[in-house]
Amino acid sequence: MASNLKTALITGGSSGIGLDAARGFLAMGYNAVINGRDREKLDKAAERLGGGDRLATVAGDIGDPKTGERMVQLAVDRFGGVDVLVNNAGIFGLKPFLENTGQDLDRYINGNLKGTYFVTQAAVRRMKQQGGGSVVNIGTVLITHPSASIPASAALITKGGVHALTTSLAAELAADNIRVNAVAPGVIRTPLYTGVDVDSFAGFALQNRVGEVEEITAAILHLATAGFTTGVILPVDGGYVHGRA
Repeated sequence: MASNLKTALITGGSSGIGLDAARGFLAMGYNAVINGRDREKLDKAAERLGGGDRLATVAGDIGDPKTGERMVQLAVDRFGGVDVLVNNAGIFGLKPFLENTGQDLDRYINGNLKGTYFVTQAAVRRMKQQGGGSVVNIGTVLITHPSASIPASAALITKGGVHALTTSLAAELAADNIRVNAVAPGVIRTPLYTGVDVDSFAGFALQNRVGEVEEITAAILHLATAGFTTGVILPVDGGYVHGRA
């Protein structure tokens, strides 16, 4: 069933930033296809969003290229195409450099880098056929402004790859009318911080607070629709970066 509305694909849409981004796109009148690894959690997210016929779900690990292909195919079959991809799914954790194992590295490479790469490949193939589109990746301000109190080298080398992919694809795909940008959040109140006093990180930001998911959604929606913007990595961090420049 084709639709005259635009369609956004959002990975990691079961909770946190991804869930709120889906809310934001639906509120703007988009169709949305959300992904998550856990089918039960994904179904509960869909119920919370209440998108009706404008919302579809695909359960699966984005480290498997077939998951991205399924998301795109469902978007085409249900809604007629793919206009925006938000690569939100990812994992993060703290572990001192010398304690990381090969298994740790593989987990971050598969979850953060390969997943983003494969889903983007699937979406861009369709965007090229349609004559354009927009990709918004989720990185982190810690790539350019790390902190000794946040030992996360294994996670950050893969998120750094997402930043590199953003700028590389912005150049490569501009001729196809495909824009590629990224949001680089500071500390945001999400399920990543479950069991941690996230507000204890407030002092990292000049605004002396942590961010909320709605503030990342606002940046995602801006970059998704800013027609003359590509190759930008936008810090949304309450002044974390500016305070260390």
